[in-house]
Amino acid sequence: KLAGMTGTAETEAGEFWQIYKLDVVVIPTNKKIIRNDMNDRVYKTMRGKFKAVIDEIEAMRKVGRPVLVGTTSVDVSEKLSRLLAQRNVPHQVLNAKQHQREAEIIANAGFAGTVTIATNMAGRGTDIKLGAGVREAGGLAIIGTERHESRRVDRQLRGRAGRQGDPGSSVFFISLEDDLMRLFAAGNLAKWMDRMGFKEDDVIEHKMLTSQIEKAQTKVEENNFGIRKRLLEYDDVMNAQRDVIYRKRRHALFGERLSFDLNNMLFDLCEEMVNQHRAAQDFVGFTLDAIRILSIELPFNEDTFHKEKTPELAHQLFDAAQAYYHRKCTNIKEQVLPVIKNIMTQNQQYENVVIPFTDGFKGLQVVAPLKRSVETNGSELITSFEKNITLAIIDEAWKEHLRQMDELKQSVQNAVYEQKDPLLIYKFEAFELFKKMIGEVNREVISFLFKANLPQSDTSKVNSTATQTKTDMSRMKTGRENTDAITDPTRTSAQQNSQSQKPEQQVNKPLEPVRIGPKIGRNDLCPCGSGKKYKQCHGKDAA
Repeated sequence: KLAGMTGTAETEAGEFWQIYKLDVVVIPTNKKIIRNDMNDRVYKTMRGKFKAVIDEIEAMRKVGRPVLVGTTSVDVSEKLSRLLAQRNVPHQVLNAKQHQREAEIIANAGFAGTVTIATNMAGRGTDIKLGAGVREAGGLAIIGTERHESRRVDRQLRGRAGRQGDPGSSVFFISLEDDLMRLFAAGNLAKWMDRMGFKEDDVIEHKMLTSQIEKAQTKVEENNFGIRKRLLEYDDVMNAQRDVIYRKRRHALFGERLSFDLNNMLFDLCEEMVNQHRAAQDFVGFTLDAIRILSIELPFNEDTFHKEKTPELAHQLFDAAQAYYHRKCTNIKEQVLPVIKNIMTQNQQYENVVIPFTDGFKGLQVVAPLKRSVETNGSELITSFEKNITLAIIDEAWKEHLRQMDELKQSVQNAVYEQKDPLLIYKFEAFELFKKMIGEVNREVISFLFKANLPQSDTSKVNSTATQTKTDMSRMKTGRENTDAITDPTRTSAQQNSQSQKPEQQVNKPLEPVRIGPKIGRNDLCPCGSGKKYKQCHGKDAA
């Protein structure tokens, strides 16, 4: 259940129910409110309004009442401060520039004759305690220099006075040049005041006029509510997609249902490939795609391709791909297990091992737990490999998709010129983008899993060098932070020996992962598959 408490939610009860299905319940005050809320005072010009505000402040000070003046912005508060300074009226200004002195200013705001100018956001949530003799003089006087777009903010200003049964008063000074009046309520009134010969110092004060101003505020609130509701409808589209992606990430991160997800990705990819090439009747292209993406030959000939139904072909391709992937995983385990067993035999302080994989274009450092990998006969190593790849590709694709969704949100707004609903177009295009992104993620994950291998051709070379080629231990972390363990693969045994000769007190370091894989010479080809020498590619920054 969701609940909250505020003093001004009653005006927004409709929005709370429509958007969140939450009721707004009004709780009676602890003590009866005796504050005098006066009608708005309307002036023809802003200049006349501010002159009247200053006259009212001086009148309140003479009778010993503290005054809190509410303004809609920092600029207005500073303008009013300059006008009071010209009249030699002592005062305090509380806005965003004086936030450090806020508590001190509010603490003194209830003393007799004190004038405090505050923006509507400043000092909220703090009771203004009345000083000696203030209660008898009439309590705190609230003066608003302008009506806000929202009635809630005006009520927050009024609510500074009259708390817990204290006396007080509130009044708003308005001019026909204020933004709210100019946009919604001033047209006919301005003409009438001109016709009646009103001057800038003349004031109109009537209950009906106050209600008209509140109706203007209601129009603004309804307009703002429409904007917020529309924004929420756009965000609902993203939320649905976010749920799907985060569920996939969670499965990859914790290993829950990861094998099921990968099987689904593989089957969807096989089905997509069959549909695509059956539609084009392109058996040669299908054969090339099977080799390029899945590293396998098609399990059926061209006659079967043209005669069999699409689901049957997809199942045959899926079974062949699965069998190849199992063989490949078994081969990786056979290569790596002797090496990590040898590492554990020689030095049992290591907890994790870092193993490089590459498909010839991209490289990945896989961190796997040593002990668990040996106990599961290499299965944990394969699981870590699948987790790392799935997470990396999903995250990269999701970031790019978010950027495209932002661009789409901006571009669909032009649909209003064609008298179409931008939201409907956004939903349709967003679904197409998401479907395309999921297809690309499936293709990239499966392609890397099927093509990636250890970056070496001679297993005996790996076994002989694996215990000598270690990472820079000073840059490594263990435990949950070991995914940052991507380090320089070119460290020599001489550098490692120099590390082992450090003073005794530096020997007890946290347990770090150890990298296995061959030492790469500076003039060897880079294992990333670029065709460049290592010193000109990924070995540029190597020590």
